[in-house]
Amino acid sequence: MSQAISAARKHELDTGLVASTHLAECLAVDFATLLQTVATLPEAAVQRMRDAASKGITQRMALAATLLREAGQGDVIHWQPHPSDTVRGWACYLIGSDATLGLTEKLQAMQPLADDAHFGVREWAWLAVRADLVAAPLQALTLLLPWIDAASPYLRRFACEALRPRGVWATHIALFKQQPQHALPLLDALANDPERYVQDSVGNWLNDASKTQPEWVRDLCARWQHEHSSAANAYIRKRAQRSLSTPR
Repeated sequence: MSQAISAARKHELDTGLVASTHLAECLAVDFATLLQTVATLPEAAVQRMRDAASKGITQRMALAATLLREAGQGDVIHWQPHPSDTVRGWACYLIGSDATLGLTEKLQAMQPLADDAHFGVREWAWLAVRADLVAAPLQALTLLLPWIDAASPYLRRFACEALRPRGVWATHIALFKQQPQHALPLLDALANDPERYVQDSVGNWLNDASKTQPEWVRDLCARWQHEHSSAANAYIRKRAQRSLSTPR
């Protein structure tokens, strides 16, 4: 069921006064109006965003970062604390599209945004670097393994969600689709994570892998069933095998 957004609330979202509270509000934001309100851009740049209104939201997020950078307003530190989650998402894309940064530097710069209190910003954080992760999945895995020891469940979840074989709104990672065993150090470390937010991500990671390597996922879940007695792992195993006709 769609959630109605009042005109007053829409104005607050479009002018960056508030953060969205659910996905419908995230998707309803008028990017051109928001850009025009929070940044100083030439009219031609704003028009480019108006012209892109029918494009997908990830394309418009990337375009916003491009327009800000072209206008000399690409300072991530400036946008990172903005009250609008969409604007903070643009900060994610400014990092992800920065050609002067390697993957190590991008992940370091992204960490505060990956740990953002807003659910939408946390999604933009991994989506904004997904192309880099797809290009170098084993390097990305090595760099993200330390994140699984973070006190913040948001950072632990980022380490898993960012490397999902299929993911949502994201290019697939071919290596992890065909050889998911590469990610075992990450998956084993999160097998009993106490946070449902992380558990969902681990289960979804394995469900992705089950589409191409069903027996591997069955075998892993069977091993986990013998090794782990936690409710967390039982939940993960159930979620991991939800697409399999004969789970173990």
